[in-house]
Amino acid sequence: MADTHVLFVEDDDVIREATQLALERDGFVVTAMPDGLAGLEAFRANRPDIALLDVMVPGLDGVSLCRRIRDESTVPVIMLSARADSIDVVLGLEAGADDYVTKPFDGAVLVARIRAVLRRFGHASGPDGSNAAASDAAEPAEAVLRFGDLEVDTEGMEVRKGGRPVALTPTEMRLLLEFSNSPGTVLSRDRLLERVWDYGWGGDTRVVDVHVQRLRGKIGQDRIETVRGFGYKLRG
Repeated sequence: MADTHVLFVEDDDVIREATQLALERDGFVVTAMPDGLAGLEAFRANRPDIALLDVMVPGLDGVSLCRRIRDESTVPVIMLSARADSIDVVLGLEAGADDYVTKPFDGAVLVARIRAVLRRFGHASGPDGSNAAASDAAEPAEAVLRFGDLEVDTEGMEVRKGGRPVALTPTEMRLLLEFSNSPGTVLSRDRLLERVWDYGWGGDTRVVDVHVQRLRGKIGQDRIETVRGFGYKLRG
């Protein structure tokens, strides 16, 4: 991944410099910025392949910066938070982040999470930040699947509701493909973490819950049903 460009926004000088060096040793090209406004400028100037945003940075906080990035691009975003139980984690995910890592973090763990995100995004970012979504997700036999007024084009990677296009991030698209593959089947949070987020280890199920809520907001609140104690299923 020598050509992978990482935008890293962190106000702590020691963490920023040490993390930048660690990522560069692993072959990443890193643009490191100390505050959110500088990070936004760097994002617009460089169009990185992935953004690492600390939640608590001056000028423009990480959550607000994530929203600004998401307004312009589907580039993957990982939030960095000092507390695993912080409301900031949920706020970051609701703002459009694809994953988060808790500080302090091990460099090897951070690299593994970056590579997991890039794998599921196909590492196919174009100049506008768009990505090929869910290329390695299991594909249904039919190209276009229909669930009521919802249409999922599994080849064109397009979604329409009532004939109108629905804009999904690559992570949301992967999540919808998993549900579309098994309509009416309850999918556990652990299975979704493994299939959509590429977690080979236990992950925080809040990532799943927030993304399901975001997906519901786009395709219809009643389309994905919560099965308490088990997970979620797509209504056919």
